[in-house]
Amino acid sequence: MKHCIVIGGGIIGLCSAYYLQKEGHQVTVVDQSNMDAGASYVNAGYLSPSHIIPLSAPGVMKKGLKWMFNASSPLYIKPRINSDFLKWVLAFNKSCNVKHVERAIPAIKEISLLSQDLYDEIKTTESFTFHYEKKGLLMLCQTEKMLEEEIKTVHLASQEGLEAQEISKQELRLLEPDVNLNVVGGTYYKCDSHTTPNEFMEEMVVYLKKTGVVFYTNEKVVDIEMNNGKIDTILTSKRQMKADEYVLAAGSWSSKLAKKLDLKLLLQAGKGYRINTQRSTGIRIPSILAEAKVAVTPMNGFTRFAGTMEIAGINHNINKVRVDAIAYAVHRYYPEIELTSEEKDNAACGLRPVSPDGLPYIGKSTKCQNLTIATGHAMMGWSMGTATGKLVAEVISEKKPTLDMKMFHPDRKF
Repeated sequence: MKHCIVIGGGIIGLCSAYYLQKEGHQVTVVDQSNMDAGASYVNAGYLSPSHIIPLSAPGVMKKGLKWMFNASSPLYIKPRINSDFLKWVLAFNKSCNVKHVERAIPAIKEISLLSQDLYDEIKTTESFTFHYEKKGLLMLCQTEKMLEEEIKTVHLASQEGLEAQEISKQELRLLEPDVNLNVVGGTYYKCDSHTTPNEFMEEMVVYLKKTGVVFYTNEKVVDIEMNNGKIDTILTSKRQMKADEYVLAAGSWSSKLAKKLDLKLLLQAGKGYRINTQRSTGIRIPSILAEAKVAVTPMNGFTRFAGTMEIAGINHNINKVRVDAIAYAVHRYYPEIELTSEEKDNAACGLRPVSPDGLPYIGKSTKCQNLTIATGHAMMGWSMGTATGKLVAEVISEKKPTLDMKMFHPDRKF
């Protein structure tokens, strides 16, 4: 048995703690927040094997440059003179090619499918009651051009063995009889499912505490001391701590902590927003508004509208322009749904850790023997959370990993 300290109490940190304690390890979780907000709580709740294309796909950088001057665009990269940011941009641009996408698709699919199975397993094994439905995911398109692009992605997904199809406007009416849709058609991924994120997070914390996992919340890791290629001590804002193994699952803050170990982890914070409405919307099936890149999820007792990727450094400022862009998109696709000023005023945001190639960092770096890195999942943290936790536990327990982790290696070159 090893004593493991997990730095970060988001979905990745909690799932790492879950599988580590299952392996018989003593686990401590340290988080700088109260663990009731952030990306793990404001996401769209998707478990999406359908999302097989990494963020760094051909043409994305070109779009990003065009959108750089539009603060309401789906992807907003705020230009700034910062060496870490510029290195990330260069690596991101280098990754935006067909060859990378072809290599990434199987890796993304496998970890997403494993994760979905593990959510099923956790819910059954632990008798969890969190909201979890398997209704699939719709991609809704307002233009023929976007529909053509989405049909191409459906063909790719089908080739990978995922249940996906084109869907007509008439078929959409049968699936969504209670809403008026302003679309030309769409695609349908029956392979996807969805949850209400805060329910899973809260239930997991209760379970982990019952099984002996120790939590230190509102405690920031301020320094890390190394000795002979290993972490010796971590210093938080309140105490010194020692362990046998450490897990870096601090999301967008992971690269700052990695620097203390002389690890250059290319990572940028990608801010996403969510607006909730408790009014009845009639929406039954989770959807992505394809042109606007807005996610729509019927959750337990409310509907969530989430989206945008704002790469503008670590901050939790609510950009009203981007909130309004989400609300405007919702009304365009669902003409009878208009979000109120109060609902928009209650918008929240979360920071998603984005690697340059759209793939997570999972595993050990050669620069630190007793550190396992688990971050960089971008918009897929929720989809990949359970599988990442299992892989982390297998690495630390020195077991053969369930999946090939080569594509996720923290020391990979860009």
